Amino acid sequence: MPMLQRISPCLWFESNAEEAVNFYLTVFQSGRIVETLRYGEGAAQPKGTVLTIAFELNGHPFIALNGGPHHTFNDAISLHVACADQEELDHIWNGLIAGGGKPVQCGWCKDKFGVSWQVVPVQLQDMMQAGDRTRADRVMQALLKMVKLDLAGLQKAYDG
Repeated sequence: MPMLQRISPCLWFESNAEEAVNFYLTVFQSGRIVETLRYGEGAAQPKGTVLTIAFELNGHPFIALNGGPHHTFNDAISLHVACADQEELDHIWNGLIAGGGKPVQCGWCKDKFGVSWQVVPVQLQDMMQAGDRTRADRVMQALLKMVKLDLAGLQKAYDG
């Protein structure tokens, strides 16, 4: 029997899922709405209101749900974005904090909807897993002092 499962994060919004999806589509280089489902008669929201939006960001599937005020985002889960270079990192970071988002620490930020993101250069994993504990420790100490990650600063710490 073929495997049909596909894991997709489902983001619970009170009533602004459509606004959030449109925002994310402006931040990421590649994205699209796959399908929009709307509430029908007798539902928890007025008929025609967005229920869910299936969408993709850089080929990764997501679902946005208008579920009402019962749940809010917290830091227990975040979305990790691996960026090819500082330019991409800056673009994603600045886009996510635009319009009311906030920088946090160590490459983490929250967007204006309260979703937590980790925006990191792909090179960070290589630096941390290169097998040289001294270099990795220097990188970690540099990272802990940063809010938005600076690839040149991390590389400088790695190089010693």
